[in-house]
Amino acid sequence: MKSDIKKNQRGSGILMHISSLPGEFGIGTFGKEAYDFVDFLESAGQKYWQILPLGPTGYGDSPYQTFSSFAGNPYFICLDLLRRKGLLKEAEYKHVNYGRNKKRLDYQKISKNKMAILRLAYKRSKRCEINDLQEFQKENKYWLLDYALFMSLKTKFNNKPWFKWDTNLKQRDKKTLKEYRGELEDEINFWVFIQYNFFEQWKNLKEYSNDKGIKIIGDIPIYTAYDSADTWTHSDIFLLDKNMIPKCVSGCPPDSFSRTGQLWGNPIYNWEFLEKSNYDWWMRRIETSKNLYDIVRFDHFRGFESFWEVPYGEHTSVNGRWVKGPGIKFFNQVKKDFQDIHIIAEDLGFLTPEVNELLDQTGFPGMKVLLFAFDNRRKGTYLPHNYRENCAAYTGTHDNETVIGWLKTTRKSYKAYAIKYLKLSRREGYHWGFIRSVWSSPANIAIAPMQDCLGLGVSARMNTPSTLGLNWRWRVTKEQMTDKLVKKMYEITDLYERL
Repeated sequence: MKSDIKKNQRGSGILMHISSLPGEFGIGTFGKEAYDFVDFLESAGQKYWQILPLGPTGYGDSPYQTFSSFAGNPYFICLDLLRRKGLLKEAEYKHVNYGRNKKRLDYQKISKNKMAILRLAYKRSKRCEINDLQEFQKENKYWLLDYALFMSLKTKFNNKPWFKWDTNLKQRDKKTLKEYRGELEDEINFWVFIQYNFFEQWKNLKEYSNDKGIKIIGDIPIYTAYDSADTWTHSDIFLLDKNMIPKCVSGCPPDSFSRTGQLWGNPIYNWEFLEKSNYDWWMRRIETSKNLYDIVRFDHFRGFESFWEVPYGEHTSVNGRWVKGPGIKFFNQVKKDFQDIHIIAEDLGFLTPEVNELLDQTGFPGMKVLLFAFDNRRKGTYLPHNYRENCAAYTGTHDNETVIGWLKTTRKSYKAYAIKYLKLSRREGYHWGFIRSVWSSPANIAIAPMQDCLGLGVSARMNTPSTLGLNWRWRVTKEQMTDKLVKKMYEITDLYERL
C-alpha cells in the first residue's frame, strides 16, 4: 500500500464528475466528450482527473447514496458507442428528449427516456456478446447477480425499497429467491448487460486517460444506502433489527453550520462482525475501487476513528452520539491486502487529536480546502503556508460553494481576509487567485473544481449538503472549454512546476 503520492512529484488536476461533461444526451457519458476532456486536461498540463462515485444513483440523485457499492451508473453509458456495436440506430435515440437545458441535468427525463433506449439495445444484444457476458459474470460473481436481481425486483415492484417487500423476499428466503430468479430471468440479464457495457466503456476511457498521462482520482463513500443491494444482500454487516430496520443511522453532529446537524440516514456498520471476517466485504469493495481508479479517495475518513450515530426514527441529528470506529485495525488489513493502492483521506469535518493520529499512522495524504482557511475557527489548518507535501490541496470540493459564489455570500470579514492573504485582484480574477495559491503551495497534489477554473458563481454549485432537489445537476458546455482556458491552466501549472 502506497502511503503517499510520490514525494516531490508535484501535479495538479480538475474535479469534475462524469455527469457534468457536455454532450447531446442530457448527461455526461463515457463517449466522445469524455475523451475530449482528457485531451483538454493533457493540453492544460494536468495530471489528475477527479470524479465522484460512479454507482447507480437513486432517490435524490446523489452519487453518495447509490443502489450498489459495486455496480456502475447506467446513465453514463454512451449510446453512440452502443450504435457502433450494432445495438442501436442513430434515429432511435438522437432526437429523444433527455432534457433541453445544456447546463442543468433533468434526471426524471434521463431516467425515463435513456433507460428505454438501453432496453432496446439489450433486445438486440441477445444475438451477440454471449461469451463476453458469461466471462464478465464469472469475474463479478460476488455482487453482480444479486444486484441484477435487486434491480429486477425494484422494477417489478415499481421501485419500492427492498425493506418494504414481502417478508420472505425481504429476508432472502432461498425458495422465494429461486422462484423470482426464474420469473425475472430476462430482466436480470438486462441488468447484467447494463453492467457489462458500463465497465467495458469505462475501462476503455480510463486506459485512454492513463495513456495520456492522466490519473483518475475516484471516491469510495464510507456508507451505503439503506435501499441498496448491499444492505439487502449483506444485512449481517449492518446494525439492523430482526425486521431489517436500522437500529441507528449515520449523520454529523450539530455545529456552527447547522444547529440540528446532518442526518444522512445510512445504516451503521456492524464493525465487530466485519472484523471477524477480516473486513471481507470492505476489502472486496476497495478492490473494485482500485480497479476503477488510479487513486482512491476515502470519503469521511474521520468516521473510521469515530462516527456519529443517531437512533433510527429521529428527525434531526441532535440526539446522536460518538462511537469508536475500527481505527488502525481496518487500515492494517487494507495494507495487508493491497500493497499497490494509492489513497487520499478526506479528513474534513470535526477533527480530534485521535483522527489526526490515525491519519499519521496510515501515512495517507489528507485534504486541505482553501475555502475553509478564512473561517476564524480553523484558518490555521487550511492556510497554504501550513500545508505539507504529503497532502492534496483544493480550492473547494463538490460540497462547497464555488469560489466566486463564496466570495459573494460569505461574511465581509472572511472575504476581506481572503483578499488580503491571497493578494486577490479583479484584474487577475479572484478565482485565479485561489487557484494560484493552491498551485503554488507545497502540496504534492493541487485540485480545482471545473466551476472554479471557469470562475462560475452560485448557480454552478454541485451540492449543498443536507438539501434535496437541486443538487448534482451542473454541466459544463463545450463553448466554455476554450483554448484561452487551456493556455491559462497550462501557464499557471508550468509556473509552479506541476507539469
